[in-house]
Amino acid sequence: MFSGKTEELIRRLKRAQFARQTVEIFKPTVDTRYAEERVVSHDENEIRCTPVPASANIRLLANQIDVVGIDEAQFFDDEIVSVCNDLANRGVRVIVAGLDMDFKGNPFGPMPALMATAEYVTKVHAVCTKTGNLANYSHRISSNEQLVLLGEVREYEPLSRAAYYKEIQKELQEKQNKITDHPDES
Repeated sequence: MFSGKTEELIRRLKRAQFARQTVEIFKPTVDTRYAEERVVSHDENEIRCTPVPASANIRLLANQIDVVGIDEAQFFDDEIVSVCNDLANRGVRVIVAGLDMDFKGNPFGPMPALMATAEYVTKVHAVCTKTGNLANYSHRISSNEQLVLLGEVREYEPLSRAAYYKEIQKELQEKQNKITDHPDES
C-alpha cells in the first residue's frame, strides 16, 4: 500500500488513451473506497472503470479492446490468471496492479501466479514510516484479522522488512504479556 501502484496504472492507461488505443479498466466490486465506477489513487488521480464481481466478467467485457487495465487484482479469484493470459494471447496489452503480499507477509491471492506469467513486472515500493527505507510490507495497525480489509492510513502503515518484523515481534510479546498478566481472560 501507498507505493503508487494505482497511480502508475492510471498513468499507463492514460498514455494508451492519448495514443488513441481503446482502453477498458476493471476493478473488483468489493473495492468501494473512493468511487464505484472510478479507479482512484491515494493522490486522487482517477480514471473511469468498470467494477466486476468476478474475473470471468473481464473476459466477456474486453472485446475489441487494445489495452485492459486491472486494479486491485489481489481481490479477484484465481481465474484472473487465465483471463489475463487469454487476453494477452489475443494481442491485448494487459496491465495489472495489485498487492503481492497480504498484511501477514504472505503471497496475496492470485498475484504470485500473475507475476510469474507476466512478461514484465514493475514492483513499486512505499516509504517505511519507521525507517525511511523502501517499504514492501503493509503492516495492519488495526486489530481486525480479516484477510480482506479495505483501508488506508488508519488501518495500515508501510514498513521495511526490518521494521515489519520488529513490529510483529512487539505484537507477539504484547499478546504473551497479556496472557501472562491475565490468564483467565484469554
